[in-house]
Amino acid sequence: MIIFKSINSLNKYIKLNNNIGFVPTMGSLHKGHISLIKKSLKMSNKTLVSLFVNPYQFNKKQDFKKYPRNLQSDIKLLKKLKVNYILIPRVSDIFEKTSIKSIDIEHKDKILCAKYRPGHFEGVLAVINQFLLKIKVGKIFLGEKDYQQLYLIKKLVEKKFKTKVISCKTIRYKNTYAYSSRNNLLNPKKLKILIKVAAILKKYKYILKKSIINIHRNTTIIKNITNLGVKVEYLEVRNYKLGKKTSKKNFKVFIAYYIDGVRFIDNF
Repeated sequence: MIIFKSINSLNKYIKLNNNIGFVPTMGSLHKGHISLIKKSLKMSNKTLVSLFVNPYQFNKKQDFKKYPRNLQSDIKLLKKLKVNYILIPRVSDIFEKTSIKSIDIEHKDKILCAKYRPGHFEGVLAVINQFLLKIKVGKIFLGEKDYQQLYLIKKLVEKKFKTKVISCKTIRYKNTYAYSSRNNLLNPKKLKILIKVAAILKKYKYILKKSIINIHRNTTIIKNITNLGVKVEYLEVRNYKLGKKTSKKNFKVFIAYYIDGVRFIDNF
């Protein structure tokens, strides 16, 4: 395993190509990240993992400061997984003075998280754009837990790059809530709320599968979740392309909510 502190040093050391799998992360690695990395190791000759907290995707400075960082434990985990390369760049390494720090998204895509976190996805797309401009990789591995993010990155990559986007299923704690770096900000008692929210949403999806007409029941679902001491930002049912036209076989339940000021998203 080789650790690089800049993209220049990475590119000088090895010629990256279609045989390289890339897993971009913001660190504080968990089982969700591990599943992405293992898939890359299986599907690629070499695997590159980046550890970079992108300041331009946070619409609140406090959220950026609070974001969990565990660099040494991340490196130890990646070594255990036998990852080939780790990239730990500086902000100035990714975004030079002339770099675009945000990429506009279409008006029709300003829904769900894009509606409530203006500038967030613009910053996400900017960092992915910079990575793929500077590092030539064959595949990029992304999780379905951040479904809207995955959808928008796919649109960008298919339009501008030859890199193939590999989507990976959400990894959950005992088939309940999704693993997330933000989970580290909650104590064990609050984590139990995540389990209860997941149970409510799974039951809601079961009802919708029987009859999508029951979509109007979401006011009751929101009330049930709110009663747990949770602030619901949105709860929406959309199809796989994030449109509102759904059927019993083509829909997902999307949610964003807060527990003690910490924001969580999920989809079922």
